[in-house]
Amino acid sequence: MDQFTFWNPTKLIFGKGELQQLKTEVPQYGKRVLVVYGGGSIKRNGLYDQVMNLLNELECSVFELSGVEPNPRISTVRKGVEICKQENIDLLLAVGGGSVIDCTKLIAAGAKYEGDAWDLVIKKAFAQDALPFGTVLTLAATGSEMNAGSVITNWETNEKYGWGSPAVFPKFSILDPVHTYSVPKDQTIYGIVDMMSHVLEHYFHLTEHTEFQDRMCESLLLTVMETAPKLLQDLSNYEHRATILYCGTMALNGMLSMGYRGDWATHNIEHAVSAVHDIPHGGGLAILFPNWMKHNLHVKPERFKKLAVRVFGVDPEGKSDEEAALEGIGKLRDFWNSIGAPATLADYNIDESSIEVMADKAVINGEFGNFAKLNKEDVMAIYRASL
Repeated sequence: MDQFTFWNPTKLIFGKGELQQLKTEVPQYGKRVLVVYGGGSIKRNGLYDQVMNLLNELECSVFELSGVEPNPRISTVRKGVEICKQENIDLLLAVGGGSVIDCTKLIAAGAKYEGDAWDLVIKKAFAQDALPFGTVLTLAATGSEMNAGSVITNWETNEKYGWGSPAVFPKFSILDPVHTYSVPKDQTIYGIVDMMSHVLEHYFHLTEHTEFQDRMCESLLLTVMETAPKLLQDLSNYEHRATILYCGTMALNGMLSMGYRGDWATHNIEHAVSAVHDIPHGGGLAILFPNWMKHNLHVKPERFKKLAVRVFGVDPEGKSDEEAALEGIGKLRDFWNSIGAPATLADYNIDESSIEVMADKAVINGEFGNFAKLNKEDVMAIYRASL
């Protein structure tokens, strides 16, 4: 296990009816509030009215930024930054899923930065400060509600990058599973794949003596795999929604990855795909991750075997590490297929013609990956295997 420092200052508020905690949290930061949300689902399910009523009770001056995209765009961030600066916003409130929260993080940082917010994404500058913000989560997926990372797309240049700063941890996050009832089945599936992929990114590392961390990762995967089919049969089941919601947060709030550094190459490979084709992030991960695993099986086959045996129930008797590992990868693909996740790039009408363009974007900063270093040829091979 490596040396580490763990710090997560986000107050997590979880459970039915906890939206009322806005009355306690918001006054700590001021009365001029920018509410950030997406395409309008919070208006259809009544959450918008609940939030606005509570803010009105607090006599807040409320401003709004709607229309945040599923792959949030820098153009939308710039609109938010302008509102914050012109209206002297005290607090941002992200009401939505990971995309809304990711967008809000960059708005919060951009409001305290004199240049263009895109500078922070491409690491031309580092976010030293940010406006305070809270979240009301509506989708179990990214874990953005309790971490300091964000992913932003520049659609004009077809670039999509992750960035982060300790300045953009949410001050508080309210997670009521009831607010996820209206999430449609396909988005629920993408969220399940996303949180499982976060755990898999953690799991593939080269550090020795991480038995406890491994067990935490394995237990989260097993819990999601046990719960997901039941949830997809009953999308308004509170207990199943609660379990998946909590798993999504725990998958990427730093708790699982203390003492080692996971790989994170597959996310980079997927970002290049959705930067060019604007596909759902979880859908891209479902297609790519098993093929990344096959491509890098040689690096540490015993690691893949461990996952296969402990999570996917592979019987290792009479099998080499590679054979057991491949069977486990096949079972991961089978599980994602069974819940309705896509399996090939062709499912999104992506063919050979854009492979090189996507690969160039993936390696724009050189080789990447902490478990296995990937170059352009590696990326292109994974894309081809995913066709």
